[in-house]
Amino acid sequence: MAECQAQNKAKLISETRRRFEVEYLTDKPDKYDPRDVERLQQDDNWVESYLFWRHDAVDETLKMIDESFQWRKEMCVNDLTESSIPRWLLEIGGIYLHGYDKEGNKLLWIRVKYHIKDHKTILDKKKLIAFWLERYAKRESGKPITVMFDLSETGLNSIDMDFVRFIINCFKVYYPKYLSKIVIFDMPWIMNAAFKIVKSWLGPEAVSLLKFTSKNEVQDYVSVEYLPPHMGGTDPFKYTYPPLVDDDFQTPLCENGPIASEDEASSKEDIESDGKETLETVSNEEQTALLKKINLTEAVSKAEENEKIDSKMKGFKKPLSVFKGPLLHISPAEELYFGSTESGEKKALIVLTNVTKNIVAFKVRTTAPEKYRVKPSNSSCDPGASVDIIVSPHGGLSVSAQDRFLIMAAEMEQSPGTGPAELSQFWKEVLRNKVMEHRLRCHIVESSKPTTLTLKDSAFNMSDKTSEDMCLQLNRLLESNKKLEDQVQRCIWFQQLLLSLTVLSLAFVISLFCLLFN
Repeated sequence: MAECQAQNKAKLISETRRRFEVEYLTDKPDKYDPRDVERLQQDDNWVESYLFWRHDAVDETLKMIDESFQWRKEMCVNDLTESSIPRWLLEIGGIYLHGYDKEGNKLLWIRVKYHIKDHKTILDKKKLIAFWLERYAKRESGKPITVMFDLSETGLNSIDMDFVRFIINCFKVYYPKYLSKIVIFDMPWIMNAAFKIVKSWLGPEAVSLLKFTSKNEVQDYVSVEYLPPHMGGTDPFKYTYPPLVDDDFQTPLCENGPIASEDEASSKEDIESDGKETLETVSNEEQTALLKKINLTEAVSKAEENEKIDSKMKGFKKPLSVFKGPLLHISPAEELYFGSTESGEKKALIVLTNVTKNIVAFKVRTTAPEKYRVKPSNSSCDPGASVDIIVSPHGGLSVSAQDRFLIMAAEMEQSPGTGPAELSQFWKEVLRNKVMEHRLRCHIVESSKPTTLTLKDSAFNMSDKTSEDMCLQLNRLLESNKKLEDQVQRCIWFQQLLLSLTVLSLAFVISLFCLLFN
């Protein structure tokens, strides 16, 4: 079944490419950017994203690609850089990428209060949106994004329907399959009518992606660690520019040292302190002999430690999925699987394989450096060789789906050495366009017992009396809700009646004055 679907998908992609070349490229080859045309012929995922959004209808997909490619050339999307955007627009912090939602999707923040409707600057603002989306698409190909519309402290002068429509079109036409959801925070009642129009632009299928939230509800979609204080969160992040704020990967706790448990670390400290005390009490000759013994025991312990690590590595399940990069093959391809507390196994394994003829330097960075120990996090891989990287949570901290890992790799064509000093100097000098980057997100494997079974067990254990009480409470809530609805309806009726009487009274008074003056 899966093979049949894959074959059908491949046929659709092939047909889309063939028809686009015949029906759209033959007459006007200069209509599009050649880089987009080349990418369309090479990138299956890109073609598939257009087909997905148009439900595999090739005719509709071709129209969508045509519109998207024309827009990309008009906006010069492939050439957009920081210098293409006015500096004041980057400094104000109205649009930026930062943090993740509970599903692990990147957040695109749109702080509406910083947007003032102005036809002179609208093109630059559209370019800023395109800049962030294109930057994200190149780094995180195919991974969804969540748009955070922050409407707090927003006035009427910030409502710009043309700009909102452009943002929606970006996800409907220009970047299909990238939208996870649109979270609208603290929308003033005066904008209700405006967002009814927005719903019509989105279409019936995408309306479900709109999430209207207040301070309490927004935490259903984004955890407090990535929410600012005015949304009830604890994120200390404050926007500043430069540099761009989405590069939030940092070096993890453990650079290249062995990953040891806390008990092992404390026992080593005890041994070292005992050794120091002993050395203080012996003569110089005895110190020399003792140092030799210590060196010998250290060599033996290191060998034992390496054997332990090797045996631990044999216990790891090798990841099956592989990302095939130009320098390294990285496994797993997208997600690091960590066991939950119940399942026991918390560590994860990354396997890097060098596919070049030269030594490849690599380093691992993470969005939560205080949480993880990585060994090795900064090293090199010989041609044709593989390196196993162990990632483990540190100090009992829990793994989060929002955490990310970045693997950076660069080819050392003329390597003076692969020691820490040489690697440090190499990373300072290597050109940015020579560095391969790949991102991994975290996935927590729950315990083997399914949630549904747990819920059923608890339901069976629940006493009949408890269930009856819950039913009674539910009925009372429903009754009180109905009473409240009736009261609201009466209030509305009385308001309408009073308004009608006021209007009639005013009309009578005006007509009376008119008669008296006449």
